[in-house]
Amino acid sequence: MIEFQHVSKTYPNGVKGLKDVNLTIDQGEFVAIIGLSGAGKSTLIRTINRMIDVTEGTLTVDGVDVMTLRGKSMRRFRRKIGMIFQSFNLITRSTAIKNVLSSMVPDMNFFRVLFGIFTREQKLQALEALDKVGILDKAYTRCDQLSGGQQQRVALARTLNQNPTIILADEPVAALDPVTAHQVMSDFKRINEEMNITVLINIHHVDLALKYATRVIGIRAGEIVFDGPASTITQEQIDEVYNGAKAPTMGEGEGELKTAKEEG
Repeated sequence: MIEFQHVSKTYPNGVKGLKDVNLTIDQGEFVAIIGLSGAGKSTLIRTINRMIDVTEGTLTVDGVDVMTLRGKSMRRFRRKIGMIFQSFNLITRSTAIKNVLSSMVPDMNFFRVLFGIFTREQKLQALEALDKVGILDKAYTRCDQLSGGQQQRVALARTLNQNPTIILADEPVAALDPVTAHQVMSDFKRINEEMNITVLINIHHVDLALKYATRVIGIRAGEIVFDGPASTITQEQIDEVYNGAKAPTMGEGEGELKTAKEEG
C-alpha cells in the first residue's frame, strides 16, 4: 500500500510541486495520473521511490516511512520499485538480454559484475522477462537496432526482472506512435492483472489513461482535483483537470476519448 498523508513538495526556487496531497493506493491497482505539463505528475510518482524528497507530510510504502530510509535500507526498498522512463535508459550498444540482466547487478559480488558473469538461472530468468513482454525473439539483438516500442519493452522486461511489487512509469509512451503506444499500454495492463503488480503511470494522453487504467488521478498545479474509477470520469471533470484546455489524446480511432456519459 502507498499512502500520502498531507504531502507537499516545495522546490528550492519556491515552486510548489505538490500541495497537501492525500492518497491511498492499494496493492495491485493500475493508476493513471493525468494533468497539464508542470502540474506535478512526475513529482508525485518520483516521491514514491525518493527520487524526489517531500518537504511536508508523510509518505509510506507498505508501512515504511520513505523519508526515514538511508543507505542499505534505501537500496533494498528501491529494489521493490521498478521505474520506467520515456527515454528507455538502455545501454543501446548492448543486447536486449544484457540490458535485462543489468537489473541483477546490485545483488551480485564485485568479481561477477566486473567480468559480467551470470548464472544459467539468471539468464533463464532474463529470457522469461523478455518473453512476458513479447520480444523473446529479440533477446540477442542490440538495442540500437530495435524500434522505440521494442526498446520500451526491453526496459519493462528489465524492471520485471527485479521482481518489483510496484512499477512507476514516467510518460512511458510519449515518444511512441499510436499503435505502439497501445501495445505497450496493453503490456502494462496484462502485467498488472496477471502479476498483481501495482502500476502508476504518469501519462500525457487522456484516452490511453481511460482505456487501460482502472483508476485515474487528475492533478492541477500540484493539487489532486480528481480521483476515481476511469469508467466514471466525465468531460466536465477532465476540463477541470486541464483548466479548460483541450485534453491531449493519442489519436483517432481505437484511442479516441470517450467520457463516461458518452459510453452510456
